[in-house]
Amino acid sequence: QVQLEESGGGLVQAGGSLRLSCAGSGRTLSTYAMGWFRRAPGKEHEFVGAISWRGNTNYADSVKGRFTISRDNAKNTVYLQMSSLKPEDTAVYYCAAGSSYDYTKTYDYEHWGQGTQVTVSS
Repeated sequence: QVQLEESGGGLVQAGGSLRLSCAGSGRTLSTYAMGWFRRAPGKEHEFVGAISWRGNTNYADSVKGRFTISRDNAKNTVYLQMSSLKPEDTAVYYCAAGSSYDYTKTYDYEHWGQGTQVTVSS
């Protein structure tokens, strides 16, 4: 069983940057595609992006060019580098493990972390 734990969230001003980490335990993440989702208050989960086990990436249009996903399989960790943050990026961010980085729906991902709050002030 894979356990995932996100960290790195916090409060940042618009235009700033944050890097979120997703650390895996219990099993290697290297064979999983890893996705990032977010959930703003009163809204459904939104796909942010995903990375394949090889390092191929897929991003939502809303974050393309601003967010970058990477992974360090030796550290069993996946990262979400967020730049040029906007107030509308405010949400709880979740990482999830699944079978394909092409998948953008929550039900395609098997294992989830508890989430980390990101708040972007204007």
